[in-house]
Amino acid sequence: MYDSKTSVSIRDVRVFTGDTVLTRAHVTVDNGLITTITTQPAPIANGTEIVDGRGQTLLPGLIDAHAHVFPGNLEQALAFGVTTVLDLMADPAAITALRRQAGTTPTMADVRTAGTAATVPGGYGWYLVEMGYLPPFPTLTGPAHAEAFIDARLTEGSDYIKILIDDGSTTGTPLPKLGEDTITALIDHAHASNRLTIAHTLNAVDAATATRAGIDVLGHLFLDRVDPDLPHLLAEQGTAVIPTLAVLDGLFGRPHGAELLADHRIEPYLDTTSRQMLGFGPIPLNPEARYNLDVPRHTLSQLRDAGVTILAGSDASNPDTAHGATLHLELELLVHAGLTPIEALTAATSAPADRFTLTDRGRIAPGLRADLLLVDGDPTSNITNTRDITAIWRNGQRIPRATHLQKARS
Repeated sequence: MYDSKTSVSIRDVRVFTGDTVLTRAHVTVDNGLITTITTQPAPIANGTEIVDGRGQTLLPGLIDAHAHVFPGNLEQALAFGVTTVLDLMADPAAITALRRQAGTTPTMADVRTAGTAATVPGGYGWYLVEMGYLPPFPTLTGPAHAEAFIDARLTEGSDYIKILIDDGSTTGTPLPKLGEDTITALIDHAHASNRLTIAHTLNAVDAATATRAGIDVLGHLFLDRVDPDLPHLLAEQGTAVIPTLAVLDGLFGRPHGAELLADHRIEPYLDTTSRQMLGFGPIPLNPEARYNLDVPRHTLSQLRDAGVTILAGSDASNPDTAHGATLHLELELLVHAGLTPIEALTAATSAPADRFTLTDRGRIAPGLRADLLLVDGDPTSNITNTRDITAIWRNGQRIPRATHLQKARS
């Protein structure tokens, strides 16, 4: 069942390669890698498993570009075809252990991490320590500390650098915040160490500050107002954006948990933790922390038109999210906001692979990892077909979804 040396030929299948659509193709996998993708049938080696792909679509395994990983989450993500998860803030010791485990456990999604995020003492993110989700972590107070902070993250094994830029005004809870000079120093030292930088920002001013300082990725859309100049600034700077529409909806008054729990393609494969997270309902925030949630959707449409790179991310483990399942919802929300289904699929496959330098995945092409998702129907025309999962392969190994179904029911 988990032998990566197994050969598989998926025949007569529609293929989204990560860049384009092939209406009928044949894809062969051997030794964990994609070996051929052809539009004409070719001889099949003895012992090759043949999968009839008629009426189905083969996609690269999905990449969740924004999540926070705890034990059990990588198994849940993989149950929904998310073969790679980018953890954007974690306890470095815990995530290192999970990453090591995922490397030898076929039923877990692969993971990369930003580890400890940069913030000031008592600043945004420290509430996770107060709530017991993270142990106390290092902070910094000025640009003179930036180089040592970055060096420590590299020692911990961080693949990326996360910078928290939030004074709490969005949620009505005032907090101290990193200064612009410190943000710039962090980004400069990260780039000097060949590390990508991601900023947590929730308003247009902080997003512009991070962008001008050279940030590579914004971890959320700003939701306070539509800024007609910012999309062009992002495009000029080459800054990518992870909208996280689903989690913004959940945190600010438009939860989606109930609809995921009611979806027969989703609900049977949810573990107990995911059901609890999706069952939170409206999140109690400061009564003044209310926003027009159509604003980020309009902003996203502007970003698309300006040519900004969009990446799909769930921001699970927040309330009203579930690993894997919420990424499928995010794809639907991206389309509702103006992306085409193909653009949304790109945002969860080749685009994050390119931005986060995951050169061995994110596309269906010879020589790449056989991280694959097979679904009924055509998600390139109806994005919700990504939920109609018929098969998942991670590194060439087929993942039995029935195992997740049995665990969810127990």
